[in-house]
Amino acid sequence: MNALSDRSSLTRFAWISIAAALVTIALKMTAYSLTGSVGLLSDAIESGVNLVGGVMALFMLRIAARPADEDHSYGHGKAEYFSSGVEGTLILVAAVSIAWAAVGRLITPKPLEQIGAGLAVSILASMVNLAVALLLLRVGRKRNSITLEANAQHLLTDVWTSVGVVVGVTAVAITGWQRLDPIVALAVAANIVWTGVGIVRRSADGLMDAALSPADQAVIRKVLQSHENQGLQFHALRTRQSGARKFVSFHVLVPGDWTARHSHELLELIEDEIRRALPSSYVFTHLEPLDDPASFADQTLDRSDPPPTKPANMATPPAPPAAERKPQASRD
Repeated sequence: MNALSDRSSLTRFAWISIAAALVTIALKMTAYSLTGSVGLLSDAIESGVNLVGGVMALFMLRIAARPADEDHSYGHGKAEYFSSGVEGTLILVAAVSIAWAAVGRLITPKPLEQIGAGLAVSILASMVNLAVALLLLRVGRKRNSITLEANAQHLLTDVWTSVGVVVGVTAVAITGWQRLDPIVALAVAANIVWTGVGIVRRSADGLMDAALSPADQAVIRKVLQSHENQGLQFHALRTRQSGARKFVSFHVLVPGDWTARHSHELLELIEDEIRRALPSSYVFTHLEPLDDPASFADQTLDRSDPPPTKPANMATPPAPPAAERKPQASRD
């Protein structure tokens, strides 16, 4: 199975997320209709966001799996960040809706009904979410998909939300204090805001070409350090991530008397070692001589000094052998 078809297979997990959202919405709305709990209503609203997020994930995973083309030479992996960004924004919208409903119930408390049956249905919905969330989280981390990870984290938040709601409704049943239900709902809304902000921030980092994690960069530096005892130097290390793809580029400075073939073979070895140590990485290297001052003028994104058009010590290239020269046109 090639990398593209392997990426396309992730869409089936988005379908699982969509199915789980439909099931949990039905269960949680049933629990709300039985009890009248605004906490359970908030739980159902968040599952609605899960459904929208699952649909968005499905479309973005399909786009991200497309191969590189002339207009997108680095592939379509960044489409996954749009999915997680939209889902994070929807989470924040859900939090506002939950808080709005909770404030109204806090001002005007309402007795809860059929608490036992409602809680049983809510717990069943939570078990569905937990099973799907753990599956998506495992696959998302293994296949390096921020879309599936965001979906899984949202589902896990939904599970903890349900746990809080169950605790709140149970507390109302024990104490008789009706305002506990909306208070728990407000706490749920605050937790959802925290999760939503985290997802949106991570999506923004991906769209802004943020560097790879410190752990990934440490892996790269370890490979480079293993070659420094050969008289090499490295600089201008730049990294970024686009969906599942990790891009790594750096300059390799070698002794000036090395042949191009020997230098190229070494670069191929270093690139291969990084790809093995950091799966799904695409490595770009730039070869420079250690004894040329211009090699140290390009360590930043913008060169500190423009290189000369022609170094003074560069000899004029020799003319090609007579056998390789193109015949001159006749002047007759």
